[in-house]
Amino acid sequence: MKWTSNRSKNVDDRRGMSGRGVAIGGGIGTLLVAVLIYFLGGDPAMVQNLQMEAAPQQTERQLSESELQVREFISMLAGENELSWKTILAEHNIPFRPATVVIFEQTTNSGCGIAQSAMGPFYCPADEKIYMDMSFFNELQNRFGARVTEFTIAYVLAHEMGHHIQNVLGTLSETEKLRRSGRYTEAQMNQISVATELQADFYAGLWARYTDQREKFLEPGDIESAVEAAAAVGDDNIQKRTQGYVNQEAFTHGSSEQRIEWFTKGYRSGDIRQGDTFSALLK
Repeated sequence: MKWTSNRSKNVDDRRGMSGRGVAIGGGIGTLLVAVLIYFLGGDPAMVQNLQMEAAPQQTERQLSESELQVREFISMLAGENELSWKTILAEHNIPFRPATVVIFEQTTNSGCGIAQSAMGPFYCPADEKIYMDMSFFNELQNRFGARVTEFTIAYVLAHEMGHHIQNVLGTLSETEKLRRSGRYTEAQMNQISVATELQADFYAGLWARYTDQREKFLEPGDIESAVEAAAAVGDDNIQKRTQGYVNQEAFTHGSSEQRIEWFTKGYRSGDIRQGDTFSALLK
């Protein structure tokens, strides 16, 4: 992908900073731990329920040139997300507010509790921030077989920004009400979670289309690398690699096929109104 000249001021780089870390404690099931660790874009409400315990302090250090380059790249991606989503929402007379992207290593504080690298990237609606430990992409490649490119990172950030858009539109608050109502079985709540995640994939594809129309930033192979990443973090692929079998009732993010389908639909349609994954899945 081509770099653009746009940069966001809404990036908080906490790498190299000192602070007390935490580790995941008890109180949640093995499946939920696997979801938070290995699935892209974990449910923010679930993050709030994690039990934490103190871990050793980190030490301060200077960021390397390559790390500073990563900051520049994330700032560019955040800027492009802000410009595209401001345009998309304005077309429907919806005001846009930006999210902050927090880059961290190992652990950091978030509005949803302590963020830990093992959780993978996630969006916290409480403080409207996206938390990313860049080591996730090594895991994505080495453990789950995704080919990591610059646009892979762009897709992941766009997916998390998609959750922010859901927050802006009130979707996350509605799904949280459903979760707290107690009227739904675990399997039904899993389907609601799948619909939420697939919509974020749709929004990532929509962002890619709008940004390319404005900046012509896509290069050959970029969309394919996003599709590969979407497939790698499908529930079926992760379950096969982590437990050796597939249990569809336990899906919380969608199959590889579904994730590819909805990202591609967002990219091809260019129409936010076609991203109603809830009606499509919860018939």
